[in-house]
Amino acid sequence: MTADMDTEDSRVTVIIRRRLTPLIQVEVEPVGRWFHAYEARRLRGHLVSSAGESAEESDGEEEPEVEIEDDIQYLRSLNPADWKDQDHYAVLGLKKYRFKASEEDIKKAYRMKVLRHHPDKRRATGEEIREDDDYFTCITRAYEVLGDASRRRAWDSVDPEFDDDVPAVNQSSKTNFFQVFGPVFERNARWSTRKHVPGLGKPDDSKQKVDRFYSFWYDFDSWREFSYLDEEEKEKGQDREERRWIEKQNKVERARRRKEEMARLRRLVDNTYACDPRIARFKEEEKERKLAQKKAKAEAIRLKVEEEERIRREAEEAEKKKKEAEEAELKAKQELEKKERDALKKAFKKERKTLRTLCKDHNYYVSGEEERVEAMTEVELLCEALELATLENLNTNLASAAGPSQARELIMAQVNEVRNKIKKEREAVAAAAGRGGGGGAGDGASHKTWSQDDLQLLIKAVNLFPAGTTKRWEVVAEYINQHSSSSVVRHAKEVLSKAKELQHSDQHMREAANRSAYASMEKTQSHAHPPISDATASQRYDTPQDMLGINTAAWGSEEQRLLEQALKTFPASTPDRWDRIAECVPNRSKKDCMRRYKELVEMVKAKKAAQAAANKK
Repeated sequence: MTADMDTEDSRVTVIIRRRLTPLIQVEVEPVGRWFHAYEARRLRGHLVSSAGESAEESDGEEEPEVEIEDDIQYLRSLNPADWKDQDHYAVLGLKKYRFKASEEDIKKAYRMKVLRHHPDKRRATGEEIREDDDYFTCITRAYEVLGDASRRRAWDSVDPEFDDDVPAVNQSSKTNFFQVFGPVFERNARWSTRKHVPGLGKPDDSKQKVDRFYSFWYDFDSWREFSYLDEEEKEKGQDREERRWIEKQNKVERARRRKEEMARLRRLVDNTYACDPRIARFKEEEKERKLAQKKAKAEAIRLKVEEEERIRREAEEAEKKKKEAEEAELKAKQELEKKERDALKKAFKKERKTLRTLCKDHNYYVSGEEERVEAMTEVELLCEALELATLENLNTNLASAAGPSQARELIMAQVNEVRNKIKKEREAVAAAAGRGGGGGAGDGASHKTWSQDDLQLLIKAVNLFPAGTTKRWEVVAEYINQHSSSSVVRHAKEVLSKAKELQHSDQHMREAANRSAYASMEKTQSHAHPPISDATASQRYDTPQDMLGINTAAWGSEEQRLLEQALKTFPASTPDRWDRIAECVPNRSKKDCMRRYKELVEMVKAKKAAQAAANKK
């Protein structure tokens, strides 16, 4: 050990040289990168050839020297009573090395301090020593803390020289991102329990590398603990209970400081993420990628729509061509049929003219004037009733007849045949019109006479209960039974059969029955639901219409729609409700609207009653 001391200054710097153990010469064969280095030196003529050169190279590889400061003024300013608050590295002269100093450095520094500052050494030089508050106690305490691994770890955790600052999120931090945040992460990397702590990186780092960096620091596992700041030492407790209480208080305080430390690290990573230009670049690239995907998707959809539109147009063109071909075919067919009809019409016209001419030329094959008028009527009947072939055959026979009597017989035979045919048709129609009962002969239903009122009730019920009504025909039958003035009870099967019969009957008959049914609606409702008193009924229904101002015309569908809409728009709580409703329905007065509303209410009640009775069954 060599020492250079300056007598004019109280600060002494001691340089400790670390020397290696004597070298042992071993013959080795270079391989790999060492072989390439060997070859390079051999070619340049710098091959190691002597032990002296090897020793020089070994000296060049010595570890750096550790300078131990000895600031006597600082040591004398220390108060042994406040040893816990002192800078232990500064006391041992390792202030600029701090946590990087090895255990060997701490031991050597302590030995040097003991040799120079032990009370006996200083007393031998004539220095006055005060045993109670001598600063040598601070040196001993510093070694006790730094010489023990766990206590040194506790001290390093609260090292006052460590910078806990977190850069703020501002424009300066974003502009000088790597210069601002790089050193901060290098300082805080010392607290990691895991090795190989990733650095902040470079501006051109990949997304995977940046993600690994933030993933590591967001899940950072710190070994930093704050036991050195405990306000009370557990050993000072007088008994076990007091020591437990002290330990419990210390644990609570350590947990609080630990939580603050983790919040600080999290804030550091959050601020870094917010200022990182690489993250902004990645977000912009992701945005562009999504935009490109969106455009590609939109383009694919557009192409698909265009393809579907093309297929649709082709299908429409094919359908149009097919339709045109069918129309052309139909038109040709219709023209052909028209030609055939025209030809048939001409043939009919020709044969009828021939028949009339033959009969006229032969005085209709009769002798008297009265007989001639009747014969003309018979000829016209034959012209209208006979078919073309029969008419041609008759003309041929008349032309070849032997005389007027034979021709007259031919004409009368055809007339009698036509009249018999017309008679049979009329009898069949009359029988169908006069037939009564609820069903056909094959359905097993009893035949009951349907009066005109019952038919009107049937038509009205079929309109009130349209297809889709639950138990429709039972409800229709119940409605007829409730409102019919006859004592006949109608059943669903009978009602259905009669409805089918009416449906297949003459259209004019059905329309007339419909008009009769709804023209007598008021009369039917007044019989089914009599008023409360005769006076009221007389005032409401028997008063002349010119005095009441009631429009007796039937309500059309548009008027009915406007009335229903007005009833919804103006509820019962609306002042002057019926006046406003009448304004919404043209050509209808307030009394007309009120009267129609009551009719609808009666119809709904009747409908509900019929449905309820049918459901009970």
